[in-house]
Amino acid sequence: MDNTPPHDDLETLLPSWELALRAERKSPATITSYRKGVVQFIAWAHEQDVPAHLDRRTVRGFLVYLMDEKGVQPNTAVSRLRGLRRMGSWMVEEGELEHNPVEDVKPPTVPKKVVEPLSDEEVKALLATCKGTAFPDRRDDALIRFMVETGARATEALSLAVADVDLLQGVAVIRSGKGGKGRVVPYGSKTAQAMDRYRRARTKHPRADSSNFWLGDRGHLFQYQGLYTSLETRSKRAGIAHVHPHRLRHTAAHRWLSAGGSEQGLMAVAGWEGPQMLGRYTKARATDRAINESRNLNLGDL
Repeated sequence: MDNTPPHDDLETLLPSWELALRAERKSPATITSYRKGVVQFIAWAHEQDVPAHLDRRTVRGFLVYLMDEKGVQPNTAVSRLRGLRRMGSWMVEEGELEHNPVEDVKPPTVPKKVVEPLSDEEVKALLATCKGTAFPDRRDDALIRFMVETGARATEALSLAVADVDLLQGVAVIRSGKGGKGRVVPYGSKTAQAMDRYRRARTKHPRADSSNFWLGDRGHLFQYQGLYTSLETRSKRAGIAHVHPHRLRHTAAHRWLSAGGSEQGLMAVAGWEGPQMLGRYTKARATDRAINESRNLNLGDL
């Protein structure tokens, strides 16, 4: 029995699936990522004049197209497959399919990239570009310090509301953590001082009445592209290559462990439930330990 949906069923079911994802309290970023995989799959099927069926052969063809013809990175292809798998699972739950035919489609191999954390000297150089008293300087100084100290994801930091920030206690409430899980992150007095300076500058902003803690230039809200551009500009001024939001998170993890912090504490602050993700962010620290250990062992003295 062929239980795959008609050509346009995926498209028809998209609104219902998105509603289900919202009911599961998936973050807006997760929903967007899942949805993109299905939307691109449907568009590709239309272009190829083939039914947009969730079957192994068709989905594999889509993945090959993404990597070989569109030139997307393997991790992007994996993300698109994840969206198709999630929709297939939902269709089974809703009785639209008897089984998920793409559940066992093998994802592309993603090369493991080591993201080098910033050294303390590089962090200081980055902050040195924020020494002015202009609004962007106050904001960027506070935000960089906050991210480097707490390890907050870019979307988590940018979604902070004014009410979520307690400068006297030195804590902030992250309400939109990955998987819809919130947590409290602590920060020290220097970060609190920088955030207070920004808060005072914020009172003169055209959108000072906004509930968003971080605000952009010239009356705009501050979103991911604004953060990415600010870091890119400041890293060029500081003479540091490839400073992006995710690198600040790696830097925070590295600094935590280098200062003697526990892995359990880091997992709690960074919002990781298991040690698997921890390994990705602490590989540089393990490499440093291995280098130092090798030097102390003097294995080359033959």
